[in-house]
Amino acid sequence: MQRYFIEELPNEQNEFTITGNDAHHIARVMRMQENDRIIAVFKNSTSAECSIQHADPERIICRIDRVIDQSSELPVQVTIAHGLPKGDKLELVIQKSTELGAYSFMPFKAERSIVKWDGKKGEKKIERWNKIAKEAAEQSHRNHLPEVKAPHSFKELLGAAKAFDKIVVAYEEQAKNNDRSFFAKALSETSPGQSLLVVIGPEGGLSPKEVVELEAIGAVSCGFGPRILRSETAPLYALAAISYQFELMR
Repeated sequence: MQRYFIEELPNEQNEFTITGNDAHHIARVMRMQENDRIIAVFKNSTSAECSIQHADPERIICRIDRVIDQSSELPVQVTIAHGLPKGDKLELVIQKSTELGAYSFMPFKAERSIVKWDGKKGEKKIERWNKIAKEAAEQSHRNHLPEVKAPHSFKELLGAAKAFDKIVVAYEEQAKNNDRSFFAKALSETSPGQSLLVVIGPEGGLSPKEVVELEAIGAVSCGFGPRILRSETAPLYALAAISYQFELMR
């Protein structure tokens, strides 16, 4: 059953309206009609099976038939803070990390980021990133739509990081030193319901200065296994390990 994220909450009659691209997709691409069914996910993360009452490319009216109690969300809220990489690598990170359960994304301008952020052109890129997250969330049956924020400066990242319960930093020097226990220890000290920030550098990694500043606000620098990972691989490794810790082991 096709899944859609809905901006508005249902009215007293348990009905709601879908407009814009999703309405076009339902009517023109999926060719759905009255009495066809979809899954709607609302802003409060509630999902429900719904039947279409009216369908045209401009407006789809639906009614809730059954609320779905099951949730597919990770027990911890994981935000991926990724240093701006080259090319379309961040698009891959957003797509696959959303499938793996990331709660939100916080790109940032790292000292070793080669890409220079263009504020004028950036709005369209942020829109594209959020569209990728939306499509991946629908495909993977998420109950939460991850937000991709506008790129932060490193100073802004430090300020935002203080709001998280736990912070881990992917630091390749720890991997080179064969220190494998720090990440496992950080996860074992994290409880369901807490927020976790995973900070990953761009292609050249984080600078020692950046790592020191993150550690100064309570971050734990970790090696993600004995191998050196590409920047776009590291968040996927982290999310898979988090899923194992909080979902498969319980």
